[in-house]
Amino acid sequence: MTDASAAPAAVATTFSGADYGLFYGTDPQIVDEGARTWLTRGQNFLVGYSELETGGALSRNDQVDEYVLLLPDRETPAIVEAKGEQVEVSGFSLVILPPGDSRITLPEGGRATRIFSTKSEDLNALCANADSYAEQHPNVTLLEPWPDPVGGFRIRTYSLDVPPTPGRFGRIFRCTTLMVNYLDEQHGPRDVAKLSPHHHDDFEQGSLALAGTYTHHLRWPWTTNLAAWRDDEHALVKSPSLTVIPPPAIHTSRGMDEGLNQLVDIFSPPRIDFSKQGWVLNADEYPAPASLR
Repeated sequence: MTDASAAPAAVATTFSGADYGLFYGTDPQIVDEGARTWLTRGQNFLVGYSELETGGALSRNDQVDEYVLLLPDRETPAIVEAKGEQVEVSGFSLVILPPGDSRITLPEGGRATRIFSTKSEDLNALCANADSYAEQHPNVTLLEPWPDPVGGFRIRTYSLDVPPTPGRFGRIFRCTTLMVNYLDEQHGPRDVAKLSPHHHDDFEQGSLALAGTYTHHLRWPWTTNLAAWRDDEHALVKSPSLTVIPPPAIHTSRGMDEGLNQLVDIFSPPRIDFSKQGWVLNADEYPAPASLR
C-alpha cells in the first residue's frame, strides 16, 4: 500500500538519503522548564523527543497547527492545557493538541514525544538535521492539510490500550497534518524469514524507535545515471531514535533485542491507503478530503 497522494507518481531520477536522529547519543537541542528535548525533521514532519524532570513542562506559543503528543509509558501521566481546557491524561496515551498556546506538564516526570508539521519554522531551525532540508527533498509531495476536525480544534485524547484486531495494521490515528501508527509490540528479534521490504512513491516514513534496537535496511533504485546510484544501508539504531526514510527507497525494519522492540511510524500528510482500509481509529473525528470519500 503506497498511494499516499492522489497524484500519479513520476519516475524518480534523483534521490535523497535517510536521516537519523540518534537521541541516545547526542546532546538535546532545547533545555528548558525541566525538560531536555531532541529534534529531528523530515520534509513535512518533525519529532521532538523529551525527557522531563518531576513537574517538568513543554510549552508552545502561537502554534500554527495541530500537533501530536505521545506518552508511551503507563507510569507517566500528564496535564495538558490548551484553548481554555485542562485535561488530565493517563500514561500510554496519544493526545492531539489544537493550534495556539498549549502546555504539557508531567507531574511525575518521564518521557514525552511531540510530533509537529514543519510549518513550525522555529522548530525547523533547531532540528539537528536542519541542513539536510536546506533545499526541498526530491520525490516528496508537500503537505496540504486535511479538513478540520468535527466540532473544531480542541484537546483530544486516546488510549493506546487498543487490542489487536485481525486484518488491522497497528493502532492508527490521524489529525489534519499527521498520521501516527503506534505499531503492535514486538517481543524478541523479528523473524528474518518474515520481513516486509516495500517502498513509497511520494512520501517519507518516520520510524520512531521507543524501545529496543532496530536495523533499518534501505535500498535505492538504479537508474540509467550511475551518478544517482546510492549504496545500500543497514543502519543499526538504538532507542530512542528517529529514522526518516525517503521515497522511493525500498525498506524494512528488523527489531533486534530479546525484550521489547517498539516502533512508531509517522506520515505527513495522512496516508490515503490506510484511511481507505478503515484502519484509522479516530476517523469519525477527522474526515478525509471530499475527493476521497
